[in-house]
Amino acid sequence: MSFDVPAPPRLPALDALRAVGAAAVVGTHVGIATGWGNSQWGGLVARLDIGVAVFFVLSGFLLFRPFVWAHAHGARRPRAGRYLWRRALRILPAYWLTVAVCLLVLPGNTGASRGEWLRYATLTQFYERGHYHDALGHTWSLTVEVAFYLLLPLLAVLALGSSWRPRRTVVILCVGGVAVSGGWLAAMSTGRMDMGLHIMWLPGLAVWFAAGMAMATLEIVVATGGRSILTEAATAPLTWWALAAGLFVVAGTPLTGPRDLSDPTAAQFGTKLVLFLAISVAVVLPVAFAGPGPVRSALSGPIAGWLGTVSYGLFLWHPLVLILLHPVLTHETLASTLRVYALVVAGALILASLSWYGMEQPLQQLGRRRFTRTRPAPAKEGGSKRRPVPVP
Repeated sequence: MSFDVPAPPRLPALDALRAVGAAAVVGTHVGIATGWGNSQWGGLVARLDIGVAVFFVLSGFLLFRPFVWAHAHGARRPRAGRYLWRRALRILPAYWLTVAVCLLVLPGNTGASRGEWLRYATLTQFYERGHYHDALGHTWSLTVEVAFYLLLPLLAVLALGSSWRPRRTVVILCVGGVAVSGGWLAAMSTGRMDMGLHIMWLPGLAVWFAAGMAMATLEIVVATGGRSILTEAATAPLTWWALAAGLFVVAGTPLTGPRDLSDPTAAQFGTKLVLFLAISVAVVLPVAFAGPGPVRSALSGPIAGWLGTVSYGLFLWHPLVLILLHPVLTHETLASTLRVYALVVAGALILASLSWYGMEQPLQQLGRRRFTRTRPAPAKEGGSKRRPVPVP
């Protein structure tokens, strides 16, 4: 007999990493807009799009985690309907509002057709060329996220199987992620695919999500009393972050492709894919597996939590703010460029806060009422306890 279990314990420290990822994406867009992408620091500025890889690893970790938690307890998996409903409430209202404002307000988007409105509304705008609009180009990553959301319930069934065997799940996820992204990369290397388009589809980036899902599996092993070497590794966060910084410098070289929006070669995309995977894991892992201590405390405070809450809005709104402010701002020096960055972040945070408190939060509260009825877990008498599974 299957039953429901409460959600796994929250890891609020990870909320701060969403804010870090959003701030990095803002940095690369401001750097390109102000011309610093062509400076001697241009490679590092351009590669601040590492924030997208951090988002995807976090999505794989946080969204797969409840499925693993339920499976480890022998309980019913999260219901697909409830899961998808909550994802829709979190992503779509703010996104639709951003699309409507950008298409209606910005002169460069005047004359958008009904078909283009429909593509943006359904997050299908980046499945063919020619549908890029001002302040909306960054939404390509949301099309990838939504594709992952839709597939996750099926992926959970395939990766977890019928019994709790975390080693097998980790192997399936790692091998599967490498196989899908590697196969996609091999197909792109033949020259028959569009390097400016198909690098923005889920298969090419699947390994980032898979890495987050694998880490979620190991984290649940630890949370349920098992062992993992990652808990000890997480006690040296500065080492992990120093490794991430070193790899980021390497990623800032021409090995990872052009600094602008030109199409990379398959080899350049593959190099970027691997480096960004390693950097994202090195950033997320010591936070996801951190025990009580200064790292968890610093990243779990109220300010960090608030920034994590509105980070989605920061990501959505910052290109609009950049376009509106850019004509009246100077950026000849690094100091003036940093002022542009600060103003863009401040303006986007204002819009993000208005969106969150005025629309997103109330809608989510209303939406949750649809799924307030829960079934209590049956008594455990006569049941068998699962032994913690050691994972090397």
